[in-house]
Amino acid sequence: MTQKYSKPSTLTTLLTDFIALMYPEICIGCGDALKHSDTMICFTCSIDLPITHFEHHPDNPVERLFWFKTQIESAMAGYFFSKKSRMQKMIHSFKYQGNEEAAIFMGEKIGHMIQSSQRFSTIDIVVPVPLHEEKMRLRGYNQAEKIGLGISNILNIPLVTESLIRNQHNATQTKKTLFNRWENVNSIFTVVQPEKIEHMHVLIVDDVITSGSTIEACAKTILKLPSTKISIASVAVATG
Repeated sequence: MTQKYSKPSTLTTLLTDFIALMYPEICIGCGDALKHSDTMICFTCSIDLPITHFEHHPDNPVERLFWFKTQIESAMAGYFFSKKSRMQKMIHSFKYQGNEEAAIFMGEKIGHMIQSSQRFSTIDIVVPVPLHEEKMRLRGYNQAEKIGLGISNILNIPLVTESLIRNQHNATQTKKTLFNRWENVNSIFTVVQPEKIEHMHVLIVDDVITSGSTIEACAKTILKLPSTKISIASVAVATG
């Protein structure tokens, strides 16, 4: 039986407006209150975000990070990341402040970018860079997995989260040299359910790419499986 639409009561509307006034939704980019027409980010932030358009360009700076290191089909990052920027605030909102919905939202934005490019048209599955269980307990969730969920929602392809695991906890990459970053992540990933990944074109997903060492280690682990291909996507790539 078809349900009839019921117009909200005046009291309900007033209560909703009061809650919005007392506890407004905040833009994850600048921290200002959002208008009713905004979702997650305000209009100003949405037009000021530093978009890369890398999804449309072969041999872009993200792809060059992996030249002579590992075999990839295509790679992209949606935005440029720099310190004290709107993008840093957005990344921090879901990486350190528990905003899972923001990670999914940004994943969906990346999904739309990928969907617009023929360079990624043969992707079969999405695999997020895994967290070690120790860091997962501290953070509560894997932000790369939430980003991957957003991408999966848009591309309508499976998100595979149990097959690639991180078997040791490595220290943060932020202040390491390029060699030490590679040394820090080399051989720390393992595939435990190869049947879900082999013979697939895998899209590896992360939040921010800096040196690319972590994703390189993931890619090399996956490429040991028969007939696998690798492409890469992240919300942002670090500049400078």
